[in-house]
Amino acid sequence: MTLSKPSGSPGERGEPVRQRVLEAAERLLRSGKAGFSMRDLAAEAGVSFATPFNQFGSKAGVMHALSGRRIETMAMRYTAATPPADRAGRVRLAVTVAVAVMLEEPDVNRAVMGSIGTAGLAQTDALERSAALWALALTGEDSVGVSRGQLPNDLPRHLALAFRGALSFWCAGELPDDELREAALAIADALMRSTQEWQPPLTA
Repeated sequence: MTLSKPSGSPGERGEPVRQRVLEAAERLLRSGKAGFSMRDLAAEAGVSFATPFNQFGSKAGVMHALSGRRIETMAMRYTAATPPADRAGRVRLAVTVAVAVMLEEPDVNRAVMGSIGTAGLAQTDALERSAALWALALTGEDSVGVSRGQLPNDLPRHLALAFRGALSFWCAGELPDDELREAALAIADALMRSTQEWQPPLTA
């Protein structure tokens, strides 16, 4: 369901209100209300019923935006942690940081991951955003614009898929909190070993 955006008040437009709605969604999830409705969300955020639709299109859009927030947090914390010089060490640091973010609020993050793991009408870029995080670790720089030819076998995408796989088992309760980091590191290490003979292309 998408509603046309009314003229509205300045307080219900732009990035500030978008963040206000996301923060309200976080509060609802923390209180155990994963099944909140868009009406519940609007009430919690103190905005009109139409505002969450105007900003995100649907509840699926809200949950994907919350997922995006987590990836942004992972990237910021990774960069702030002074990554090591070697590629494998940077990937392992990225895994450690990503897992730590997910385990800070496991119930909330399981709800977010469970929601975005179901098919919906929302157009998303979760895989692209996650791959960008791993490309950041692999290249040591902002991954936007990194071409497939610059990394082996589309490795950032493979790392993104592998980490999402570990998270899916964690969300399902098959992988305990205290095993998530080691499981995610193991699959990342395996992917890195599979490309150990790869060398980056020479620059002119």
